[in-house]
Amino acid sequence: MKKYMSIMLVMILLMLSACSNNTAGDEEKPGDSKNPAGTITVWGWDVAAATMKAAVEGFQKKYPDVKVKVEDFNSSDLYDKVTVGLAARGSGLPDVVLMEDERIPGYLHQFPEGFVNLDKLGYEQYKDSFNPAKVAAVQNKDGDFIAAPWDIGPAGMFYRVDFFEKANIDPNSIQTWDDYIAAGKKIKEATGAQLLPIDIPNYDGVFQMMMQQQGLSYFDNDGKITLQSKEAIQAMEVIKKLHDEDLILNNKGWDGIVTATVNGSVATIPYGVWYAGTIMDQAPDLNGKWDVFYLPSFESGGTRYANVGGSSVLIPSSSKNQSAAYAFVEFFTTDQESQLLGFEKYGLFPSLKETYSDPNFTANSEYFNNNPIFKKFADIVDQVPQINVNENFAKASSLTSHAQAAILLENKSVQSGLKDAGEQLENEIKK
Repeated sequence: MKKYMSIMLVMILLMLSACSNNTAGDEEKPGDSKNPAGTITVWGWDVAAATMKAAVEGFQKKYPDVKVKVEDFNSSDLYDKVTVGLAARGSGLPDVVLMEDERIPGYLHQFPEGFVNLDKLGYEQYKDSFNPAKVAAVQNKDGDFIAAPWDIGPAGMFYRVDFFEKANIDPNSIQTWDDYIAAGKKIKEATGAQLLPIDIPNYDGVFQMMMQQQGLSYFDNDGKITLQSKEAIQAMEVIKKLHDEDLILNNKGWDGIVTATVNGSVATIPYGVWYAGTIMDQAPDLNGKWDVFYLPSFESGGTRYANVGGSSVLIPSSSKNQSAAYAFVEFFTTDQESQLLGFEKYGLFPSLKETYSDPNFTANSEYFNNNPIFKKFADIVDQVPQINVNENFAKASSLTSHAQAAILLENKSVQSGLKDAGEQLENEIKK
């Protein structure tokens, strides 16, 4: 059976190579680095692809000899096509591809020569234009840019203003996770709403945020697994307290979070800034009833900052028009107007720091209790701790979610659940 599958895989890759759609490396003669020309293809998804398309007009004013084709895929389809293309030595790949930051280390590990080193094309000059945590997420082990930063997701606690008022809770009084739990009890008693949604068996995002506050991911800077660390135990113990007090709504996936947002079954949602767009879009009738404060800390005066999500753009090494591809990548990620396009139209939070002085960031938001919530997020971008996100991130997240379910739903102890997850992760990495 294994031999049959191997033969089939080889046949598929050969067919892809033979039937390449010529997305990368147009047959036109490309220009040089100073005068790029020709056609390039760019891959993205959803509103990100829409933003890329919107940026093309401004790009072509600066580079009139470059034609840009933006192709919009479902994100999972895009990753499948990238994986197959890299395995087929670049066959069928575009000249530029969008990728979530957490996915980048896995691709670099599996295909170390798969993408262009952007420092060799001059991108290192923009290092100070982005926050250190974002820069670290798109560099290789040698500190070179392999991807160009695009959007980020500084995290906060979205909250229902009317629920807090009914429970007589001042959001400014919530400084620590203990304060948050105490407030949650009062809010539930006053409104009947639980405090926050977590898809317990499938989503460990709250745990991830808590870990980043403490300067860690699933791995420390030396690559050692951190699931048995005091920081991990402390984070999971807070989540267990929230569950023991019946303050967690065990929702079902993304749709469950959105439903809880709309129907008022939760009072708060800890998430990345980009969720503001979802709230406004899905709950227009709640205008003025949402606001945001920073994540609680583990101790008074502790760090309250984390990041959820974010994506960047890469140039596959197979591109035959790297000069034009780099021109687009450089323009798209460092041109202020292009960076603001995604924010203004779709709520995508730019990583280019110079955009944060724009009136769109400093103005009060009528929807969010007439407060400047986007400035609030922009103010913390440089304070988000840098963490180690490596090629085993997805495995670690899945196993931690399983541990979370065992701890909250099967009454396993925090220490035992995290210990088992850490040992299983170590075994899977060795395979």
